[in-house]
Amino acid sequence: MIHVALVAPAPALRAGLRALLSGDESLQIVAEAAALAEAAPLPAEVDVLILALPEIATADLELALRSIEHGAVLFLVENPHEVTPLLDSPLRAWGALSWEASTEELQAAVHAVHQGLWVGSPQVFQPLLARGASVEASNPEPMAETLTTRESEVLQMLAQGLPNKQIALALNISEHTVKFHISSIYSKLGATNRAEAIRQGARRGLIVF
Repeated sequence: MIHVALVAPAPALRAGLRALLSGDESLQIVAEAAALAEAAPLPAEVDVLILALPEIATADLELALRSIEHGAVLFLVENPHEVTPLLDSPLRAWGALSWEASTEELQAAVHAVHQGLWVGSPQVFQPLLARGASVEASNPEPMAETLTTRESEVLQMLAQGLPNKQIALALNISEHTVKFHISSIYSKLGATNRAEAIRQGARRGLIVF
């Protein structure tokens, strides 16, 4: 069971999100609030915080980081630049979806961030990664070893938010082989998780938008 905290300003919005999540019996909403300040501190059992605010202030982002230190946050946003500070956040996992995300996308995103993935719709993530590439591209250190063709393909699919199983199916290889390639990518890029690998890949122009 994944325990979810839901923060959204309007009762109707919270009710709508609750209805979207109710179709997945493995998701349980254990806390609701109109604002982060009302929800903090979050119950220790919370695994994923869903934050749906019309505008996300820096203070809200900082509060979210403190509130869910050992969990994950899923943001529903209109403007992708609202969550750009998360590119450098210490969160274990986070995601950003458009307000127009479908029921299936919302439920899948909750599961993905709970599993430690960095997820989001292309319209949200592509501007973030493009910003990361332009801001951080100031003379990155040369790689000790370049990525192989297959590793480059895997990295591109990681940037698209695909899980290991889908990458394996797309490349006609085993999940074990996918994990081997991801481990090698981490080593070559100096990354410890998917978020860092994608960020480093964007810095070095290894990801095509």
